[in-house]
Amino acid sequence: MGFILRWLCAFLLLAATFNPTQYNYVSWVRSYGDDNLSIAVLAGLILCIGYIIYLRATLRSIGALGMMLVMAVVGACLWVLYDFEVLRLDDATFNLWLGLAALSFVLGIGLSWSHVRRALSGQADMDDVDE
Repeated sequence: MGFILRWLCAFLLLAATFNPTQYNYVSWVRSYGDDNLSIAVLAGLILCIGYIIYLRATLRSIGALGMMLVMAVVGACLWVLYDFEVLRLDDATFNLWLGLAALSFVLGIGLSWSHVRRALSGQADMDDVDE
């Protein structure tokens, strides 16, 4: 349940920033950002904080190589689904949602990896703390 919640939050963060509908931060700033500059800056900073939390946790837990490996596995799974004609990639809007889901999966894995590692190995990850 914890992983699904982390994945959902990552998806909401990515979708709030950009998605194929008109209801996202990028479209809103393009249309109304000049009129509401203070709100645009505040919302942008809140999104930035969310990205820092997710990216920092992901880079610390699985690293850049791990991110690439998770993305490669997701890409290979999508390729298999496409080869077996379960998935069609002719709709640009669907492809964008699929990309958001794939990226959010990578961020969700990154944020959850310490929990997975602890469950599998019994070892906890700790930050280095100088006393």
